[in-house]
Amino acid sequence: MKILVINCGSSSLKYKLFDMDKDSVIAEGRVERIGENDGIITHQAVDREKVNKTKPIPEHSVAISECLSLLTDPEVGAIESLNDIKGIGHRVLHGGEYFKQSTLVDDTALDQMEELRDLGPLHMPANILGIRSCMKLMPNTPQVAVFDTAFHSTMPKHAYLYAVPYELYQRYRIRRYGFHGTSHNYIALRVAQLMNRDVKELKIISCHLGNGASLAAIDGGRSVDTSMGFTPLEGLMMGTRSGDIDPSALEYVMDKEDVPMANIINMLNKHSGLYGIAGAGDMRDIVQGVEDQKPMHMLAFDMYEYRIRKYIGAYIAAMNGVDAIAFTAGIGENTPSLRAKICDNLSYFGIAIDHQVNQQRGEFELSTPESKVKVYVIPTDEEIMIAKDTLKLITENNNKSKQ
Repeated sequence: MKILVINCGSSSLKYKLFDMDKDSVIAEGRVERIGENDGIITHQAVDREKVNKTKPIPEHSVAISECLSLLTDPEVGAIESLNDIKGIGHRVLHGGEYFKQSTLVDDTALDQMEELRDLGPLHMPANILGIRSCMKLMPNTPQVAVFDTAFHSTMPKHAYLYAVPYELYQRYRIRRYGFHGTSHNYIALRVAQLMNRDVKELKIISCHLGNGASLAAIDGGRSVDTSMGFTPLEGLMMGTRSGDIDPSALEYVMDKEDVPMANIINMLNKHSGLYGIAGAGDMRDIVQGVEDQKPMHMLAFDMYEYRIRKYIGAYIAAMNGVDAIAFTAGIGENTPSLRAKICDNLSYFGIAIDHQVNQQRGEFELSTPESKVKVYVIPTDEEIMIAKDTLKLITENNNKSKQ
């Protein structure tokens, strides 16, 4: 069965077509600069010539139409007809309290997603537009929404509530939601496979470290806490996001600079984190600056590592132990010096790594045989998780229809 996975951003779109009989990608691509006259389209099917072209892409529906056309192109495509696609899985940022698992999309689900726009103003409009575009172009193909927040819906109330007047939760659902859930779920399941254990027996800390970064405490396969909160701004120091900060400091700056809250939030999201300290939001530039002994790059690196380590310690306490720690995403997978510093500074917990093995790339265990905690590097695969959820829901729905 062929399943198409689509991830719509505000000005870009990524897609992968899976052959679920083999759990393999048979075509993938992306569209960038949506809304502009010089949109960039990249497409690659297995054993076919790669496509790169530039053309006007005024809106998301045009971008999706271009992708579908390439997938069925006789020379560069991967399928003969759109009828070969049996389902489309969409990555959706926010499920709020409506969606605690992936769902087949119908009018009711779309209405509920529309209500959640304010919780993800940068991502939700594009996510919803992508779904609507696919429904219009392929009206008879089931659409499935897979939510970044859903995996964290298992957090207990004492973990997800903020210590503010409870009426704010009752009125506006002000609470911790968490993000990167699909990635954290994949990592937990993969760690269990690598350890040859049932995920329900394990306490795992998943470190998704990319430009956006979050940790998740996963006890028995269920998320019990995570570092991102009501929005992706809370938690760790990130590429351009500040992470945790005293709200009173924001009021102080607003008064001193005479700027509105919108400007402050923009600063915290786009001009803070690594970028705010060192003037560089890319960890590769930070690492190079550390090697060159640039003081602000060294400070930014130390701040970044310290906050990750502090959250790991907190989550060990929250779960009363840990069996495995896994690093994933761009920074987590590709920054050996960061992993080394984090793990060396957690030696109190019996964590020990092989520093030579730590220099590898790809998927591997870097903990030593004597280490009391397993430590892994695992490239995440959110798309296969979305494809599997899509296949599962479509299959279940088909079986119900036959009864």
